[in-house]
Amino acid sequence: MTMPAAPPADSFATRREEPVFGRLAIIGIGLIGSSIAHAAKAFNLAGEIVLADRDEAVRQRARELGLGHRIAESAAEAARDADHIILCVPVGACGTVAAEIASALKPGAILSDVGSVKNAVVEAVTPHLPQGVHFVPAHPVAGTENSGPDAGFSSLFLDRWCILTPPEGADENAVTRTRQLWEGMGAIVEVMTPQHHDLVLGITSHLPHLIAYTIVGTAEDLAAVTQSEVIKFSAGGFRDFTRIAASDPTMWRDVFLHNKDAVLEMLGRFSEDLSLLTRAIRYGDGETLHRHFTRTRAIRRGIVALGQEKPETEKLRKS
Repeated sequence: MTMPAAPPADSFATRREEPVFGRLAIIGIGLIGSSIAHAAKAFNLAGEIVLADRDEAVRQRARELGLGHRIAESAAEAARDADHIILCVPVGACGTVAAEIASALKPGAILSDVGSVKNAVVEAVTPHLPQGVHFVPAHPVAGTENSGPDAGFSSLFLDRWCILTPPEGADENAVTRTRQLWEGMGAIVEVMTPQHHDLVLGITSHLPHLIAYTIVGTAEDLAAVTQSEVIKFSAGGFRDFTRIAASDPTMWRDVFLHNKDAVLEMLGRFSEDLSLLTRAIRYGDGETLHRHFTRTRAIRRGIVALGQEKPETEKLRKS
């Protein structure tokens, strides 16, 4: 298996002398939205940062935290006169929000998102784009199990991949400026098609989450083992599954519904491999087990070598 090149060992984000955008609008103030606000402010990536959320309690909390420069009462208000607008909402809501803000988007504005499904988002958003507005979808491959405006921190994207998936014929300058924004937050940017993104993330992210939700649910339903025993004797592997399974249920519901083709394909392949291991265990085929575990161990070492595994204290540090 060929691994991509590792990011530079000294990669970091520094405060810019001149911002990338005059006005940045962030719609949705959860973990990703609030982290973008922190990072954009810390690294001077926008002259003005305006945020919006449909939940009044979330908007009020964002004001208390001092996120950005202004909290708008609606998505359309936030998007008005913005140079770059980022939809930080569940993928199933992207089309609805795009329709809501369409009339407020100025010519030359760049619309983006942060969803972990791309093809469905492109199909949902594109019909609502006014003439002269550019769409550059993005997916920062970063996060924690925490959510809400309090969960964000400026270093969330540091040394993490951000995948841009511009549709065919996208404006190159819009793609470049979107890249500059994410690189300004410390991310390593990769560009690929929406379709390829969904296939890659189907195996690297979506399937693992589906398995984690299943395993944690199985443990809860196991009558012979009490819940207190599951919690008390959780080894590292199960703790990792519970961390993944604690992710936002609304977001992951939408991910599976909107990337179902890729997820079902990966799930089919996983089921075949699981059947192979099941037979090996049943019939005492240690050679097959050892060969499989040796191969997967090499992949894990490749992930560590690429710097995509950090201590929890570093992952969750706040600035």
